[in-house]
Amino acid sequence: MFRTFRFDGFRLRSVFAPRKPRHPLLRLLLGLVGVGLLCLLLVFGLFVGVAMLAGGLLFRALRQRRKPAEPIAGDGGRVVEGEYRVVRKPALPLAR
Repeated sequence: MFRTFRFDGFRLRSVFAPRKPRHPLLRLLLGLVGVGLLCLLLVFGLFVGVAMLAGGLLFRALRQRRKPAEPIAGDGGRVVEGEYRVVRKPALPLAR
């Protein structure tokens, strides 16, 4: 007369449990569909990534075009003068 409600999840789990088909050709077909879907998602993700990189580079190029260039030196000039000397690499002593 008394009904107890027992929720162990067995029936609910069996509804969503994936089952492989028994027929070998159907198994092969579903495996190929899975691999094809994986490749499709990979290519789609690759194109989205390339589009994001190209958009970022384009945004940076357009933003830098509007802004005037800042001078490098403090006096407003862009030329740095200096004297340079080529230094030869010292010869290493022979290993003993």
